[in-house]
Amino acid sequence: MSLIDTAPGAAQLQRLLLLLLLICVSPVTAVAKSPPPGSGTTIAPMLEKVLPAVVNISTRTRTKARRHPLLDDPFFRHFFEIPEGGDRQSQKQSLGSGVVVDAGKGYILTNHHVIDGADEITVTLRDQRQFSAEVAGSDPEVDLALIRIKAKNLAALPIADSDQVRVGDFVVAIGNPFGLGQTVTYGIVSALGRSGLGIEGYEDFIQTDASINPGNSGGALVNMNGELVGVNTAIVGPSGGNIGIGFAIPGNMASLIMEQLSQYGEVRRGQLGVVTQDLTPQLAQAFGLQRRGGAVVAQVTPGSAAEQAGVRSGDVIIALNGRAVADAGDLRNAIGLLRVGTAVDLGLLRHGNQLTLRAVIADPLADSASAEIVSKQLSGALLGAISDDHPLAGRVAGVQVLEVKRGSPAWSAGLRADDIIESVNQLPVSSLEELTAAVGRNGDALLLKIRRGNGALFILIH
Repeated sequence: MSLIDTAPGAAQLQRLLLLLLLICVSPVTAVAKSPPPGSGTTIAPMLEKVLPAVVNISTRTRTKARRHPLLDDPFFRHFFEIPEGGDRQSQKQSLGSGVVVDAGKGYILTNHHVIDGADEITVTLRDQRQFSAEVAGSDPEVDLALIRIKAKNLAALPIADSDQVRVGDFVVAIGNPFGLGQTVTYGIVSALGRSGLGIEGYEDFIQTDASINPGNSGGALVNMNGELVGVNTAIVGPSGGNIGIGFAIPGNMASLIMEQLSQYGEVRRGQLGVVTQDLTPQLAQAFGLQRRGGAVVAQVTPGSAAEQAGVRSGDVIIALNGRAVADAGDLRNAIGLLRVGTAVDLGLLRHGNQLTLRAVIADPLADSASAEIVSKQLSGALLGAISDDHPLAGRVAGVQVLEVKRGSPAWSAGLRADDIIESVNQLPVSSLEELTAAVGRNGDALLLKIRRGNGALFILIH
C-alpha cells in the first residue's frame, strides 16, 4: 500500500495541508452511508459472484544480512575457525491483494509494489487453494503488475468502462487489509481524475471513501454490477490507516496497461514530442480564447512525431482521439498509455481556429545510442534526447540517461536512469552529437555535470 504519510514535523504539516485541500475541493462529501439503491438491505448476492475473483498475495524476498566487517577478515576467520561461505540471509515478507482478470490464462492484476523484487509469490484463492505465481509483466510508472498462476476453475472479474463512473456511484473495496484475510467495505466514488499527488508516475485516480488499508493494495474496487472499476493502490492517512480517502487506478487505464504487459512484459511508452502547460484563464485570455481546459504547446521537439504532424508552439491541444483534454497532465497520461506506432488524432486550437492533425506516437528509444559508442567509461548506459514525460522536459537542455545496467562502468561511476547530462568537461551539451564531440576533445577524464531531480552534482570519471 502506498501511503502519503510522514513523520511529525513540517513535512507532516505539509501533507496534512494537502489532505485538507483534497477534502475542500472534493465536489461530494459523504456524511453517512446508506444501502445502495435497489439493493434492499444487502449486496451479498453480488458479492457471492465477485469474491472468488479477488485473491490474497504473499511474497517472500531474500536479502543478504549485514554482518560485522571482521567476519570478512581471513585472519579473524582462521583464528576463530569460522568456515568460509555461509553468508547469512534474511527474509522479508509482505502481503497484498490481486484480481483475477483472465480465468483461462490465469492472469491476476495487482500493484507493482506488492511483488517488486519478490523471490517467491504465493496466491491464495477464496477457497484456500494456494499457487506459486510468476510475473508476466510489471509497470512501476502506473504501479501495476500482471502475474500468472496455473489453476483450474478460476473466477474472473469483467472490467467496467471506468469513463462511465460518476461521483456518487456506490462502490465496494475488496482486499486483504493488515493480513486479516478477504475483507469487504463499501462507500461512494468521492472524486475522479485525481493527479499531482506524487504517488505514481502516471496518475488519474478514482477517489473513494470505501475503507482501504495496508494490505488492500492490488485489490478490487467494484460497482454494484460486480464489475471492476479500479485497482486499489493508495491512501491518504497520517497514521498509516484509513481515514476515508483512498485511491484506485481506473479500470480503463488498467486494461491498457494489462494489454501491453501480457504482450511485451513491459509498457512500451511512446512520445509525442511536445512540452505543454495548462491552459489557465490568464493564458486563455492572452490567446483570445473563450474556453477552459486544454494543454498549451510551449515547445515542439525537432524531428518529433508532433513536428512531423504539423504541431506548432502556441497551439492548444483540446482533444485526443475525440476525447477532451482537461490539462497538460491529462494529455501526458493519455499519451503515456499509448503504444509506440499508434496513430492519434489531435484536436487543436490555432489562432482561435479549430483543426485536427494526425500524429504517430514515436519510440523514445529510436534516437537513443549506447554510451559505449561515446566512451567505454560510460558503457552500460543508454543515452538519448530528454523525453516528454521527464520532470525537467522543457526546463533544461542536455542528454538524458535512459537506462543504466546495474554493475556496469556507468553504474559504478554514479550514473542513474533519468539523469540529465548538462555538460561534459564544462562544455554544455544538448544532443548526442554535442556530447560525443565534447568527450572526443578529452576522453581520458570526463567531468560530467548532472541534473538529478531538483538537485545537481558533478561526476568525475577517470
